[in-house]
Amino acid sequence: MQHVVVLGGSIAGLAATRALRGQGLAVTVVEPDGLATTGARGGVPQGGQLHALLDMGRTQAERWFPGLSKDLVADGAVLGSGDEIQLYENGTRKVSVPGNELIGVSRTLLEDHIRRRTVLDDGVSVMVGRACGLDIRGGRVAAVRVRTPGSADVTVVPADAVVDATGRSSRLTSWLGAEGWPEPPADRMRIDLGYATARFRRGGELPGVSVAHQLPGAAAAAAGAAEQPDTGAMAAVEGDQWMAVIVAYAERRPSRDPAEFLRRMREMEAGPFGVVADRCAMIGDVETYGMSHSLRRNWWALDRLPGGLFVAGDAVASFNPVYGQGMTSAFLHASCLAAHLRKGADLHAPAHAYFHHVRVVVDAAWEVSTLSDLAQPHVTGPYPRGYRMARKMADWMARASTTDAWVNERFLDVVNMRRRPAALRTPEFWWRVAAALRAQAAQPGR
Repeated sequence: MQHVVVLGGSIAGLAATRALRGQGLAVTVVEPDGLATTGARGGVPQGGQLHALLDMGRTQAERWFPGLSKDLVADGAVLGSGDEIQLYENGTRKVSVPGNELIGVSRTLLEDHIRRRTVLDDGVSVMVGRACGLDIRGGRVAAVRVRTPGSADVTVVPADAVVDATGRSSRLTSWLGAEGWPEPPADRMRIDLGYATARFRRGGELPGVSVAHQLPGAAAAAAGAAEQPDTGAMAAVEGDQWMAVIVAYAERRPSRDPAEFLRRMREMEAGPFGVVADRCAMIGDVETYGMSHSLRRNWWALDRLPGGLFVAGDAVASFNPVYGQGMTSAFLHASCLAAHLRKGADLHAPAHAYFHHVRVVVDAAWEVSTLSDLAQPHVTGPYPRGYRMARKMADWMARASTTDAWVNERFLDVVNMRRRPAALRTPEFWWRVAAALRAQAAQPGR
């Protein structure tokens, strides 16, 4: 049986492990924290923040871990749909989309369930340690060097292939450079983002609401406002709790001060935030996290790759977390890996075809997130060709989606990564946007 080493035991690594096992491959997961099946991992500093598993992510998660949503709900997670999901654009609630679903769950509970299923698989072994290099021989990855925590000892683990899922801090490019292989060109966009999450006791204060999201202010951005309003999201999660996150940029990044957090919740244009701030008790401390830039490593641009090398999750690209694309992208990368292997790909050969599959996922997410980030006054580019017109069109689309369910459904299809951004560039779509804006303009008082 061929053997693959997966570096990293977070969502991307676990999803890749499942995809590999589906092809009958033996897998060793190398993870400094091990794969304990309860509690937060020390290697995930953002683990206490509110995470979003977009609808396509949940679909892919169900593919690799059948019955996962049902098990999560049984453990207290909240599956909301239709009117239970409230999206706000500049204080205006968007029209609901009946088929839209989101699950409210903490990252800790989600990973607990996935890790538990992973470690029960007899074809998966777990090695506690941190990868510190690759052995590349004969043009392919032949082994991984692993250092045991608290020790200088290094173990060489033979492998037919390696999947790097060690996140945005991956050292893979340095390892390849040391072995004489080219490093992938990278795109970076400085965003200077800060976000803070707090938990609240959940009762009957918001009947029929499971998710509320104050979207980035498209109209304010289009008008060139010097200071963008806060973005926020709130979800009902396990333990009869609300998790609420406030997101802002540069000097407006939120702090750990509970009084400031409550004040900013009350200032949100989306009403549910103020209701929770006024009626619900905060649990524990406010947790903060920052992100200086979005990063995309263009592995598909390399002509030379060592055979048996795959990269998944944030080690390929990490985006502004406001858009919730990270975990969903990780599950989609696992699907790309499975599709690559199902075609009979040689594990020992360079995986160019795999990286071209992954590029479709990465570029779609990058386009959605960076177009909005470029509207921030402190973000200085690079601006794509036609950016100003694209920014205006994004504003028109956002306004139309507040009243036209068909437009909002297509918009959510792209946001939830069910469709590529090209779905928002068809003549039919823009005819509907124009019709919605005309109908709004005809309303008295608008």
